Amino acid sequence: MTQAHTRETGQLGGAPQQSGSRIGRLFDRLRNDRGIWRRGLVLAAIAVLLALVMIFHADIPNRVGNLGSLLETFLPWLGVFLPVLLVLGLVRRSASAVLALVLPVAVWLNLFGGLMFSDKSGSGGELTVVTHNVNAENADPTGTAKDVAASGADVVALEELTDSAVPTYERALTGTYRYHTVQGTVGLWSKYPLSGTKPVDIKLGWTRALRTTVATPGGEVGVYVAHLPSVRVKFNAGFTAGQRDDSAEALGQAIAREPLNKVILLGDLNGTMNDRALAPVTAQMRSAQGAAGDGFGFSWPASFPMARIDQIMVRGLDPVSAWALPRTGSDHLPLAASVDY
Repeated sequence: MTQAHTRETGQLGGAPQQSGSRIGRLFDRLRNDRGIWRRGLVLAAIAVLLALVMIFHADIPNRVGNLGSLLETFLPWLGVFLPVLLVLGLVRRSASAVLALVLPVAVWLNLFGGLMFSDKSGSGGELTVVTHNVNAENADPTGTAKDVAASGADVVALEELTDSAVPTYERALTGTYRYHTVQGTVGLWSKYPLSGTKPVDIKLGWTRALRTTVATPGGEVGVYVAHLPSVRVKFNAGFTAGQRDDSAEALGQAIAREPLNKVILLGDLNGTMNDRALAPVTAQMRSAQGAAGDGFGFSWPASFPMARIDQIMVRGLDPVSAWALPRTGSDHLPLAASVDY
């Protein structure tokens, strides 16, 4: 009996025992997995391709459907693919896919990390401006005007004004802003006197841009308000932006001829700062959001902002802060910025 008991005990004692942590066992399996570098090569290739697209986005041609401008409009959103590729690489247990992902991550952080993870905004500012595409179909223009006036801005630019809505905005804003002008479908309301106001021809056949001089406490500032033509994404035509591009060229020429050193551009440009088609404008001005904003400052669509197609740009002025205001009855968010003279 004793011998039998001894043999049974010995058999139990000889059973294999698991040791070490679960993570340690996982690393052991991965280390002994001979296919870890061979699996996921397609995922690795996609990661490298994604990096190349971001690096050479300016070289993607616009000849076919304005593909380059379409990509640049939503360029920051390419970062959404990074965590997707990471998860797929981990599921596939592919060291190649995970390692290749380092390249597009580094490129994306180089392009947008400063916007995403740093707050460049300061406090104060000697002049505060707001721009807002109020939407021609806005069902509550009075509420929108009051919301904009409550921002405390010294100068407010409104785009997409209709003839029927202009009196409503005038009544709602007159108490806060003594001076204003409306040219076509764009308008400017100011606490400071205006002079030299005129429409700006942006090659549309009707007025969607203006230029005026605002006599601020820091001196005269040339202020432009513009609403460039809309763009469309069509299955049979791609990114149709030809009219927008022509208007951007005309607006850039007008700003280049501006005699004042201090200039502000407010408006809906239907394009982002990354879009090469806006270079006639963006090449000679600074984005307030890019210089002193917190985050990307997306403004459209208001229900789920995906792009900053509304812009506040300056020349000869120093941006102090830039931000998006709360949603109004429009499909765009209002944008604000404070600058020093």
